[in-house]
Amino acid sequence: MRIAVIGAGWAGLAAAVRAKQLGHTADVFEAGQVPGGRARRVWSRALGAHIDNGQHILLAAYTETLALMRELRLDPEALFYRERLTLQSADGHFSLSSLPLPAPFNLLGGVLLARGLAPAEKLRLIALCARLRQRNWLTTPGLTVAQWLAQGAQSPRVVQAFWRPLCVAALNTPPDEACAQLFANVLRDSVGGSTAASGVLIPRTDLSRLWPERAAQYLEFAEDSGEHIEHYPPSRLKLGHTVKRLYASTAGVEVDGVSYDAAIVATNTPSAHRLLSQLTPATGSAQYLEALSRFDFIPIATITFQVEQAWQLPHPMMLLREDPGQLEFGQWLFDRSMYARQAGATPANGNAEDTAPALLHVVISDARAMMAHAQEDVVSAVARQVQMQANKSGTRAPICGHHVIVEKRATFAARPGLIRPSNLSPWPRIAVAGDWTDTGYPGVLEGAVRSGRQAADSLSKQLGELALP
Repeated sequence: MRIAVIGAGWAGLAAAVRAKQLGHTADVFEAGQVPGGRARRVWSRALGAHIDNGQHILLAAYTETLALMRELRLDPEALFYRERLTLQSADGHFSLSSLPLPAPFNLLGGVLLARGLAPAEKLRLIALCARLRQRNWLTTPGLTVAQWLAQGAQSPRVVQAFWRPLCVAALNTPPDEACAQLFANVLRDSVGGSTAASGVLIPRTDLSRLWPERAAQYLEFAEDSGEHIEHYPPSRLKLGHTVKRLYASTAGVEVDGVSYDAAIVATNTPSAHRLLSQLTPATGSAQYLEALSRFDFIPIATITFQVEQAWQLPHPMMLLREDPGQLEFGQWLFDRSMYARQAGATPANGNAEDTAPALLHVVISDARAMMAHAQEDVVSAVARQVQMQANKSGTRAPICGHHVIVEKRATFAARPGLIRPSNLSPWPRIAVAGDWTDTGYPGVLEGAVRSGRQAADSLSKQLGELALP
């Protein structure tokens, strides 16, 4: 079958690769010039280097992403910096690291040895996690994370030091808005899983090279040469093509006038709503479109600082203490010099890693408050925040440049009661894919990959049934 995939983000590429594995032909349409969607490489003129459009971490429990990379003959162990789950503040006031023990003792031991919490706070944290495990990782329907934490008698200090950073990192939604059940799902598959599953994965290379470029190459050629791709032929991956018209019938679909047997819409929800609204109404289509229109979005900001010399922080990923009143919105600090080194690798700009700029990435997972202020004021304040907190353990080289990226629709607000659509739409021969579908995960990269693969599987099964006499 000929399948059109609209969108070359992680969901769309995962869907296209899966479709090809199932024996179909997949043409991928992408409005941008680089595959990867909201997790891709960009060129920073200010820094004179390629950087990612946002700093991302993954969990070792993200089995579908790791499986896809191996199917593309990529080695996750070489492409990721792996470590145990660790929360360590840049100012040294708090630290917690899971231990190399079987679950649940990995987290239990880490909490007991944590610095910055009182003994009673540690016991209540352990008790809350134990009750969640006993309930098979199910929370009361409709609860926010903040309500769930209040029921568990978590102190403000524990919430601020441990639960809030974990929630915002996992769901990109603050605890007073975030869905407790989605948060519990992430806890189940990370700290509730095996010791290996609770690990954190930080990409050593840029996000385009992590696997999207190899996926594009796989779609273009029958055999994968393993070489880095700079340009893509137009035969399979159509970059710079914004799809404007979509038509579907029981006999097939048309994408901008080109006929296909089926299509997978793998865009964000506004674009999916725009395209699906063009289709002839079908049973359940009005409710489906209504669900798509109810998504709200939370922006994520990444401020990349260039420093004159690598800081070599005690840990590659550190917590920052926020002070919104002083415009100090930074939540996470990443020291790229701690995890980007990789034997035999060269970055996208062709320079050796040791000659690339020394970079720090500051992530603001919920950037709504930041966007109400002048960007230059926020950058100055966050630079001050980073220098004051990270210099607790020694004087660091000065900051000499910066680049700000704000993804306004980085993720959906993962609130209780949000209705998320399934992969198969009400229209025959049309499937959807994206982290916003009903994956059981919040809007994370693993959810996008899972959705894409499931969309291809479901659509392929539907096409097989339609072909039966």
